[in-house]
Amino acid sequence: MTIRKFFVFAGCVAICATGSAKAAMGAAGSNYPSKPIRIVVPFTPGGSNDLVGRVLSQKFHETWGQPVIIDNRPGGGSTIGIDLVVRAAPDGYTLLTTSGGIAINVSLYKLPFNPITDLSPVILLAQMPYLMAVHPAVPAKSAKELIALAKAQPGKLIFSSSGAGTSAHLAMEMFRHMSQIDLLHVPYKGGNPAVTAVIGGEVQGTFNVITGVLPYARSGKLRALAVSSAKRADVAPDIPTIAESGVPGYEVIAWYNVFAPARTPRPVIDKLNTEINRMLKAADVRERFQALGVAPLGSTPEALGKYLEFEVNRWAKLIKETGVKIK
Repeated sequence: MTIRKFFVFAGCVAICATGSAKAAMGAAGSNYPSKPIRIVVPFTPGGSNDLVGRVLSQKFHETWGQPVIIDNRPGGGSTIGIDLVVRAAPDGYTLLTTSGGIAINVSLYKLPFNPITDLSPVILLAQMPYLMAVHPAVPAKSAKELIALAKAQPGKLIFSSSGAGTSAHLAMEMFRHMSQIDLLHVPYKGGNPAVTAVIGGEVQGTFNVITGVLPYARSGKLRALAVSSAKRADVAPDIPTIAESGVPGYEVIAWYNVFAPARTPRPVIDKLNTEINRMLKAADVRERFQALGVAPLGSTPEALGKYLEFEVNRWAKLIKETGVKIK
């Protein structure tokens, strides 16, 4: 199943989520929440994961009247924050908002947890494509031309990412693997330093979430080559996809989600799922998400669980074939 088809499925099942959740809700769900909720974001403040989490926290507070605390716990490729949630009481008062890196880490780190068995899926929140961009001095104006250039100069083109083992890094590795080219990867400590390195000419190109790159491409400081999604991005319909630019079948997106600790009561999961699906349909939430460059989704808990397994298997295969490691 392709990512595009999966998200179409997730969007469809979200339509019936409200009814099924109400039918399943029991005493535990009806009494929830009766105290403050903590949303753990396993990244530093200010990034897309953090901002998405803060939209949720505000709407939860407006709906339920309980304080909602954002707890930023960066480190270990997001594993420190995830482990905190895994070990939390399974009562719905500690939640995790994270990204697709949760599926990649399984194959890169020796983890004290298994996200498939040690977390309860709540909902697929949103998605955002990556944008491949280069310094204007690079003589390539499309992904196809970049591939040709890389084949003519193997190992000489240097690409930055937000860090070794991050989703942005793996998006680059997927591109390199599928196009059969040799790119040199240089990891930086975050997306902003990775983009700054390209602007300053330290490296030739980068993969980063589209909102982190597009403003510099529009101002001429970078040249946008292609987006990583199956379809062109709504915020930049003039930029082609990598798939239509010489790498058929290529598709990688940043995806955002909500999990709770395993064994969280199903009525609580259902109440959270119902409320977040409702939020994602609200005009103000959609506007805020779109301002961040993310497209709201919505799903059932089961859809998120299946998608997590799909992504874990997908990245495990790539990491095994390419030999990607955390140094």
